[in-house]
Amino acid sequence: MSSIDAVEQDNTFNIAKIRQDFPILDQKVKGKPLIYLDNAATTQKPQIVIDAISQFYSMNNANVHRGAHTLSDNATELFENARSKVQDFIHAKHAHEIVWTRGTTEAINTIASGLAQSFLKPGDEIIISAMEHHANIVPWQVAAKRSGAKLVVVPINEKGELNFSIYKTLLNKNTAVVAMTHVSNTLGTINQVKEIVQSAQQVNAITVIDGAQAIGHGFVDVQDLNCDFYVFSGHKLFGPTGIGVLYGKEAHLEQLPPFQTGGEMIKTVTFQQATWNELPYKFEAGTPNIAGAIGLAAAIDYVNSIDRVGAIAHEQRLTNYCSELANSMDDIRIYGTAENKTAIFSFLMGDAHPSDVGTLLNQQGIAVRTGHHCTMPLMNELGISGTVRASFSMYNTEEEVAKLFAALTKVRTFL
Repeated sequence: MSSIDAVEQDNTFNIAKIRQDFPILDQKVKGKPLIYLDNAATTQKPQIVIDAISQFYSMNNANVHRGAHTLSDNATELFENARSKVQDFIHAKHAHEIVWTRGTTEAINTIASGLAQSFLKPGDEIIISAMEHHANIVPWQVAAKRSGAKLVVVPINEKGELNFSIYKTLLNKNTAVVAMTHVSNTLGTINQVKEIVQSAQQVNAITVIDGAQAIGHGFVDVQDLNCDFYVFSGHKLFGPTGIGVLYGKEAHLEQLPPFQTGGEMIKTVTFQQATWNELPYKFEAGTPNIAGAIGLAAAIDYVNSIDRVGAIAHEQRLTNYCSELANSMDDIRIYGTAENKTAIFSFLMGDAHPSDVGTLLNQQGIAVRTGHHCTMPLMNELGISGTVRASFSMYNTEEEVAKLFAALTKVRTFL
C-alpha cells in the first residue's frame, strides 16, 4: 500500500501485549486509569525507544562525523543507520534523500523558504487546501510574499473532504507548488494523495505532502506516491520529540538552497564565500538531534515488529465504534465525516465550550485536546472557534472508547 487504507482484521494483533510495551499507559490521572486520546498531538513511546535513547547517552554519547575516536564512530554509525531505516520505512530511493529536521514544521519551512529563494516568481500560484495545519499554511504565505506568488485554497465539502473537482479546475500553467496534507489533523480525512500528485504533475507543479498525521497510521511509499517532497515528525510515530524527516527527490534537493547555514552543511569556507556539502548534509547545519534520530530508528524497529495490518484494522474498528456511539447522542456534533478517514474524532457537545468539556474529561482520567488544533482557517470555514478532539492509536481499546462516551454522558450533567 502507498497510503492509508482500510484493511481486514488480522487476528495476530495483540492489543494487550501492545499496551504492555508503553509504560506511560500504566498510571492513574485524578485517581482514574489514564485513557490517552491525544495521539494526533503526540503518540506515546514504547520502552524500546526509551531504552535506545538512554543507551545512547549512557554508552555512545559523542558528536557525529569526523570524530577520531570510537564513541564518535559508534554515534555516527547509529545516526546514519537511522537514516537508512527511515529510507526503507517510506521506500525512498536513496538514503541521501532523507534529511533530518526538528519536525514537520521545520521541514516545510525548509522547502518553502528554498523555493521562494530559487524557484517561485511573481504570478506563480501555490495551492493548498482548506484543511491544512498552520505549518502547511504560514510558510507558504511567507514564501508567496517573498516571491510575488499567490496562495490558492481548495475548499472542502460538508463531510470535510477535499473538493477534488475544484482542485483540478484550479490547476493551471501558473501552478508552481501543490502542498497538501495526507491526513487532516482536525477532521481525520485521508486525502487522495496519489491522485493529487498525478494531477499536479500534469501542470509540472512541485508537490509537497504533509505526512505528520499519516505516518503513524498506515503504509507510506514515496516512490509509489511519486511526490517531490514528503515530511513528517518522529513524535507522531512513537518516536521522540524534536526529530523529523524531510524526504525530497534527489534532483529537487540538489536545486534547493539550504534553510540554515553554519557548521556541518559546508564543503569549504573562506572569509569571502562558502560552498555547500553534499546531500543530505547540505540541509543539516550544526549538531543534529542524534539521540532523536536513534530513538526514531528504534520506533521504526518497533512498528516493523508488530502486525501493522492488524493495527490499522484495530484503529479502524475504534473509529467506527466511536462514530456509532457519537451518533447515538443527540447533542454531539461531529466535524469530519469523510468516507475515508483515520482515527480522529472532532466534536462539539451541545452549547458547551470545548475547554470545559476537556477539563471535565480530564477529571475522569481522559486526555483529549481542545481548541482550534492549529487549523484556524478551517475553523473559520466551519463557523466555529474550536472543537474537542479525541484521537486514537493502536494501543487504545474499545473499552476506552466506551468510557469516553460514558464520561461525556456524565459531563452533560455538569453543563
